Amino acid sequence: MTGEPRPAQPSPSPRPERIALYGDDPRLRRRRAISGLVGVALFGAAFGGVAGLLGGQFVGLAVAAVVALPLLYLVAYNSRRQLWLEGDAVLVRTFRTRRVDLVTASAIDLLVTDVRGTRTVSLLVNSGGRGPAVKIDLAVYAGTGGRELGILALRGLADAVVNNTDANGIVFSQLLVAQLRAEARGDAAADRPLYRLACAAPAGKLAQRFSMDAVSRFVATLE
Repeated sequence: MTGEPRPAQPSPSPRPERIALYGDDPRLRRRRAISGLVGVALFGAAFGGVAGLLGGQFVGLAVAAVVALPLLYLVAYNSRRQLWLEGDAVLVRTFRTRRVDLVTASAIDLLVTDVRGTRTVSLLVNSGGRGPAVKIDLAVYAGTGGRELGILALRGLADAVVNNTDANGIVFSQLLVAQLRAEARGDAAADRPLYRLACAAPAGKLAQRFSMDAVSRFVATLE
């Protein structure tokens, strides 16, 4: 006699695909690291040289080390920083990997930074309490050119944040969908929502955080 057939074991659900959001190009990260190290060396040498002239060699070396070490940490941090979208969460890897859930995040803000004429439009996602926060760069513009997140990344972010009711995620989802539509139509950069937001930020400010009311009013004007 043959035994009773055993029920099939449920197969594990497939792992969501990882979509790179930033820092996935090894050559670009290596180039940033090298340029950062050169800058740190020059900066530390300048301060150490001045201090050495005033207080001697030991003081100069000490000042150079005090100036250079924190900058070296920042260079290493930024060169290792990578972001991925995995389902409804963003994974951030520096010296360790953190996970920020876009659906349960307590706050989502739109941030525009201006550094030497290069404007970056980002989402600042705060998981609440003492939990981690993450800045997701959506687009970087310099003049009429720049680079924007790819279609898959924008679509994935829009699908994730739309389910966040606590942080009014539907507004940010509508913004990202409008950006995708503009790309699909082949609109020039000046006609795309993220570029218009970058230009709307006042000049002379390193970072400008848009209020939810401002973002909602802007989204309401989009087709």
